[in-house]
Amino acid sequence: MIKKLNHKKEQVSKEIYRIFQASYKIEADLLQVKLQDFPPLKRGVNNFQDSATNFYGFWKASELAAVLEIDKVNNITDICSLVVHPLFFRQGIAKKLLDFAVALHHSEIIIVETGFANKPAVALYETFGFIQQGKYMTSIGIEKVKFTLRKTY
Repeated sequence: MIKKLNHKKEQVSKEIYRIFQASYKIEADLLQVKLQDFPPLKRGVNNFQDSATNFYGFWKASELAAVLEIDKVNNITDICSLVVHPLFFRQGIAKKLLDFAVALHHSEIIIVETGFANKPAVALYETFGFIQQGKYMTSIGIEKVKFTLRKTY
């Protein structure tokens, strides 16, 4: 089940933080980046509480298994993060969250970025019809790729 998370509550932000830490440690390994250098792992609980973005959780039984972070500006939906706890990998949860994100807003454009070496994420976005818009190198040496999905209504 997917439902909106009230990230302003400390306990909820702590759960979001827990999922982000577990998931992004795996991505840091895929991207061959030192954990202490990987920006997503530097986000603290307060960062989640103070965020202006929206968070949605995927619940498996009574456990938070994954988190989707979305920002909508004008007619663009930005998928800021889509993270699944490693205990729940390969269960189709990322696909369900991406389905949800694409259907959530009537945006003409949906954007998302990921590390180029994160092959599972790249494959997921391409499967959904996202088109690669370009690659760039971050200041800490991570090659990232930006994807766009254009929708018509």
